[in-house]
Amino acid sequence: MTPSRAEIVSTVTGIVAREIGIPADALTPDLDLRAVEGADSVKVLVMISRIERTYDIEIEDEDVFTLSSINDVVRIVLSALATAAV
Repeated sequence: MTPSRAEIVSTVTGIVAREIGIPADALTPDLDLRAVEGADSVKVLVMISRIERTYDIEIEDEDVFTLSSINDVVRIVLSALATAAV
């Protein structure tokens, strides 16, 4: 069963918070992650890797570098899950 959008937002927010080292309640789904102190490219790649393992999906490299918010990540996760379900 595919997780709901709200479940994915919660999981992705937790992963982002853990990797960047800030409280999850300091993050909003539309916050520009590129502007968050401590969110460098290495941490972004670690976050994406953890998200891929969590949902057993693969996010294309060209998509990774277009992601700027949690909502963007959720959109990609939902798309990958929908593709995998077909």
